[in-house]
Amino acid sequence: MTSTGPARQASLRERNLAMTARAVIDAAAPLSRADVAARTGMTRATVSTLVDQLIEAGLLTELPAVSSGPGRPAVPLAPAARTVVGVGLEVNVDYLGGRVVDLTGAVVDEIVFAENLRGSSATITLGRLGGLAHDLIARVESQGMRVVGAHLALPGLVDTRAELLRIAPNLEWSDVTPLPLLCLPDHLPATVGNEAKLAALAQLWGCRVADRAARTFLYVSGDVGIGGAIIIDGELFGGRRGWSGELGHVTIDPAGPACRCGASGCLERYAGKEVLVSGLGLDIDVADDVLIDRLSASDDAARTAVRTAGAALGQAMAGAVNLLDIDCVLLGGVYTGLVPLLRPGIAEQLRTRVLGAPWAPVDVAPAPVADHAALTGGAATSLRTVVEDPMPWIAAATG
Repeated sequence: MTSTGPARQASLRERNLAMTARAVIDAAAPLSRADVAARTGMTRATVSTLVDQLIEAGLLTELPAVSSGPGRPAVPLAPAARTVVGVGLEVNVDYLGGRVVDLTGAVVDEIVFAENLRGSSATITLGRLGGLAHDLIARVESQGMRVVGAHLALPGLVDTRAELLRIAPNLEWSDVTPLPLLCLPDHLPATVGNEAKLAALAQLWGCRVADRAARTFLYVSGDVGIGGAIIIDGELFGGRRGWSGELGHVTIDPAGPACRCGASGCLERYAGKEVLVSGLGLDIDVADDVLIDRLSASDDAARTAVRTAGAALGQAMAGAVNLLDIDCVLLGGVYTGLVPLLRPGIAEQLRTRVLGAPWAPVDVAPAPVADHAALTGGAATSLRTVVEDPMPWIAAATG
């Protein structure tokens, strides 16, 4: 009979390492070894051994000791900066770029090019993005950092199991297998996902713990298209195929204007950036801050655009809130700077259309991570694989 003792012991050690890493990296303030032991239920001796291994692997670091009274001063622990990093990549309608993030949530390096990519060649555009990724990787590796992986964000229906982009209406791409087109280094793990979902995960993992959003929320991102994502108890709800959250294609008026998805009356045709700029006589390439300033004006065109967008967003959100029982909505993308303007129209729809509103009002707030949030979310998602399973990185560090 084969003994399973060693396997169980190894599995327990892996679990305890992950528990220790999570405790420190997800803490609102630096923890000591004693704090980690108290939170995890492990002995202080066990925690000390695990922490030493995580420090040696470059995942955690010690901060200057803090004295809180008699006895040996406590040594605070924190995620290590600029040691292990993740890469977020993105193609969107009006830009492509890459961002490198470390375990502290800090942006180590990035390259973003603003340009109109509607109708572009997927092969050429993704090839360019791959070249950009190679440049970023070379730059951070030359500084001694280790890249754990890359995550590609795309604005459309992404079949994450097949690593296939089914359709991205605003890019005019369909049935694209994107990862091979990046030509990333063979040894680098790479994955692909929807940009709004990755932007939502940035609100959980891509900023300081003190700035992180609620653990249950609806994320709505405004750009040329409108993306959405559902986070419940700190977990992304992807749906059966990972296609949940397509709020931009919720019907506002069946008799409304035609949408690029092939339907009519979609939310994007009332509140997307393209509609906002068109109503104001601006070009689609206008900078977000210029658009926000223009929508803040008191003329009829600005008031009409804000009123129409706010009401449509509120109508679509109300349906999601009634269905999911979520009491927090975070607005990202261009909407982040428009929250004061859009909130009244959204709030009115939520108040009148959400059945539970009298007893549980829905909070509408700007997303903590706003600037190219999907890039941060992609990088942070890659890093999360290390936090959840530090053992391979410890083995690599110790040879």
